[in-house]
Amino acid sequence: LYKNKVVVSVVNPLSIKRFIQMKLAKVKTDKSDAKAICEYALINEVPIYNALTDTQSECLQLFRLLDTYLKQRTATKNKIHGEAVLGIPSKFVYRSLIRNKKQLNKEVAAIESKILSLVKEDQQEQLTLLMSIPGIGQKTALFLIVVTDGFSKFGTASQLCSYVGITPTIRESGSSVRGRARISKVGNRRLRNLLFLCSFNACKHNKACREVYERIVNKGKSKKLALIAVANKLLKQSFAIAKSGRPYDETYVSILSR
Repeated sequence: LYKNKVVVSVVNPLSIKRFIQMKLAKVKTDKSDAKAICEYALINEVPIYNALTDTQSECLQLFRLLDTYLKQRTATKNKIHGEAVLGIPSKFVYRSLIRNKKQLNKEVAAIESKILSLVKEDQQEQLTLLMSIPGIGQKTALFLIVVTDGFSKFGTASQLCSYVGITPTIRESGSSVRGRARISKVGNRRLRNLLFLCSFNACKHNKACREVYERIVNKGKSKKLALIAVANKLLKQSFAIAKSGRPYDETYVSILSR
């Protein structure tokens, strides 16, 4: 549709599902669903879809394939360990698993190299800027650039944090409902996991992140909660540095914080 110059909108299907449920519809057919989708588009401001470039599309496909291979490699490693625990592992099975792991290692390395070369073609400067942040590694920087289209998809850091699903949700109603605050987890799970892993290193080497971590832990909160806050801080730092075009500066103090 997009290539044929038809105006297209891509909407989260859960939004439309809830819209249809809100109407208390008793009939569910293709015709009724099509009518409900039309009504949704007329009532709400739906965003206009902009297609990915060929490079962005290829990078996303590579990341999905990389995720598949990483899961397979982890399963193979676990299988190798499981066979060794048996005490008398079959030599044929063991060698087959080792060959499989080596092949997966080659594929993972080849994919990571290809992603790096593609991103460097368009976003070399932004990649360098992101990797100047203590705690952000090459893989996370690459994924951030690809998923956010060089941070052009988002106008504010808050929008980006919401997209990743790393913002807190509050569930309160009257005096009886006092749910625990949790992160929404409505977003890109892969990116959220990468940022959480980065938070461990950021607590040691990133001054601003370390201060956030220590402040939350000193209040008696859990370390996991503090690490999530650090991941949120890393994402905001990444957004600020990508938008400003300036490398990470430990001594920098925002005018808004004075």
